[in-house]
Amino acid sequence: MTVDASSLQVSVEEQERWRRSMSVTVPASVVQQEERRAAKQLASRARLKGFRKGRVPAKVIESRFGGTLRKEALDKLVGEAYRTALAAQDLTPISEGEIQELSYEPEQDLVFSISFDIQPQIEIGRLGGFAIERPVAEVNDEHVDKVLARIQEQNGAWKPVAQGQPEDRDLVAVRIKKVEGETTDEGKEYEFLLGQGDALPDIETAIKSLEAGASGEFDVAFPEDSPDKARRGETERVHITLVARKVQELPELDDALAKQVGDFETLDNLKTRVREDLDKEAGEEVENVVRGRLLDMLLDANPFEVPASMVDRYADGVIGEQPNLDPERLEEIRASIRVEAERAVKRILIIEKVADTQGLAATEDDIDARVEEIAEANASTAAKVYASLQKAGRLEMLERELTERKVFDFLKEQSEIIDSIAP
Repeated sequence: MTVDASSLQVSVEEQERWRRSMSVTVPASVVQQEERRAAKQLASRARLKGFRKGRVPAKVIESRFGGTLRKEALDKLVGEAYRTALAAQDLTPISEGEIQELSYEPEQDLVFSISFDIQPQIEIGRLGGFAIERPVAEVNDEHVDKVLARIQEQNGAWKPVAQGQPEDRDLVAVRIKKVEGETTDEGKEYEFLLGQGDALPDIETAIKSLEAGASGEFDVAFPEDSPDKARRGETERVHITLVARKVQELPELDDALAKQVGDFETLDNLKTRVREDLDKEAGEEVENVVRGRLLDMLLDANPFEVPASMVDRYADGVIGEQPNLDPERLEEIRASIRVEAERAVKRILIIEKVADTQGLAATEDDIDARVEEIAEANASTAAKVYASLQKAGRLEMLERELTERKVFDFLKEQSEIIDSIAP
């Protein structure tokens, strides 16, 4: 079925945030034609007593299936008329159309209105002239020492301890059960590090009062910020057994450890690599700060609205699938990130706009050059890296990263980047 655009009456109303409401009138003659077509199609496959298959008269079909036929015809007609009207008005929705009104009586025109969002049109009046402060990328001996301490922990060994009460950062195994009259419930066993927030504060305090093998009964309060809303402020009596306690023995910070963790001959070699990596990370963080400040100024100088549907999709992507989360809690999370989600969508759109207007989109040559760099850094070949990126579906991400890099290089040339003075 094809609906002739010239037969439709179409009007479009602009609403806020790139929302459009489109009213469409389909002539009664077109509706009746579609109903007859649907009846003929059903007659060709219907089986009714007293008639051969495919030989049922259309009038019999209409009298027997009139309501069903009309609904089927209207559903198809609305969809086709909607698509035809969109094409005639040169509109491309970015959200599902939502029918607001639908009116139809037999032998009358079909009238319906449908709402949808369209891609926002962004006008950029100012691209530069901003003053951006670049923070200091500071890496000192304390930062290096923290990384070395983590390396020690990652290569440490856990040793069982039978005497003494556990402390923060000890690995404990406990059995916890509710105290509810006479019960044979053995409770559940848990293993976690103390002092990392993995258990309720009263649970950790109780565990720290026990030695390995000992047990006791304790009152445990659920704090007011407990994820379980129903239990906030409640107190429960529990029986806790400290099944085992382990402390971590750390290796010496020496040349032997350096050789163990990588291709380093000495501890000084390891320290040098750690500092180089920290310097690189700090430089990337500074660059991200500059980019963020530049984008914020660009958005403030060129304000625009974004469709609610785009913000909702971005927020849902951040939250991810949460099938077990309470719907009310899920909506609270959506609301809590909506402002930042809207800001993030605006940043994406304005980067795309600058790339488009300034011809900064990544080219195939840009992608090939970056693939060559990755291959060289990983002692591989460009063909293998390209195939791996393609298989993982990351080529588009690489293209977007290269485009963003070109956009920010361009934008920084249009403004002044001022280095902060180190304290």
